[in-house]
Amino acid sequence: MNTTWSRFNITSIVLGFAFLYLPIVLLVIFSFNASKLVTVWGGFSTKWYASLFQNQGLMDAAWVTIRVALVSASVATVLGTLAALVLTRYTRFRGRVLFTGMVFAPLVMPEVITGLSLLLLFVAVGLDRGFLTVTLAHITFSMCFVAVVVQSRLLTFDRSLEEAAMDLGAPPVKTFFQITLPVIAPAVISGWMLAFTLSLDDLVIASFASGPGATTLPMKIYSQVRLGVTPEINAACTILIAIVAVGVIAASIVNKQREVQRRRDEQAAQRA
Repeated sequence: MNTTWSRFNITSIVLGFAFLYLPIVLLVIFSFNASKLVTVWGGFSTKWYASLFQNQGLMDAAWVTIRVALVSASVATVLGTLAALVLTRYTRFRGRVLFTGMVFAPLVMPEVITGLSLLLLFVAVGLDRGFLTVTLAHITFSMCFVAVVVQSRLLTFDRSLEEAAMDLGAPPVKTFFQITLPVIAPAVISGWMLAFTLSLDDLVIASFASGPGATTLPMKIYSQVRLGVTPEINAACTILIAIVAVGVIAASIVNKQREVQRRRDEQAAQRA
């Protein structure tokens, strides 16, 4: 009976991972296809990567996407961290329920509604759609994800460290940057990576908020896929996958090193 369940579990896990990652693996493999037909293997070749970098439209869209992702992720990380601090440290204040709902609303709200609402806002205030509006839209929906990640870390934060620093004369701002921020840094970095990835991936909200000269790479790829998938799109998607994978691995290594260093410092403090 145990053997049957074990085989069933292994089979389920294999099928589940194959369903999730096999299409990505096939996309990466066919990005090195020498044939123009994306479903027919014609030999190994990297010519489509060279063709991709010569495609000015895709390169412009990629540059816009990277700039939007960097700016929106950085601003969303700052705002999300501040929101998490408010929700964690100030449990009672007038309008807390409304503030909490406004912070976490994009988590449950459909992207179509969020995009349409932002579009109506930009039109109402007379703001021309472009790079700025796309960035503001991405900050709006990615800030809540950062707040969730950072808040989960702050809930387990030992506030006696802050109290000890302030008892020794450190002002609140200095205490935050020298005590609190280094401890919650792994959560902040993870929130930034999540916001950056969500910005790279967004299509629906960017479609509502973008304008002339602010076409993101997902929008460009979607417009070309409607006419047929080309090997250049496979190459572009492979590069995006590589960028995200390298970023996630680097963030994991940094967080692991910080965690090891923190444990060593705690052990050293206990010995002292």
